Amino acid sequence: MQSSQLVAIIKRLVAMQEDQSAEVQERRFEKDGDLKATVSYDPQAQAFELEDSNTHQQFQFDNIDLVAMELYDLLAD
Repeated sequence: MQSSQLVAIIKRLVAMQEDQSAEVQERRFEKDGDLKATVSYDPQAQAFELEDSNTHQQFQFDNIDLVAMELYDLLAD
């Protein structure tokens, strides 16, 4: 049985939230070496910002589940 991609995404997002520094955290999400999205987490605003690498659109989320689902969709394409 294959491990869950969604669990792996959520673990990376939680690590961003749990970082003790006051700096904005940023992670790249790739599939087969191809950059799909960049996500940043601002601890002051307690919000995520996702940038779709294909369209360069930016989306803001204050809910970890919503950003995880959006990332899952981008990585599944």
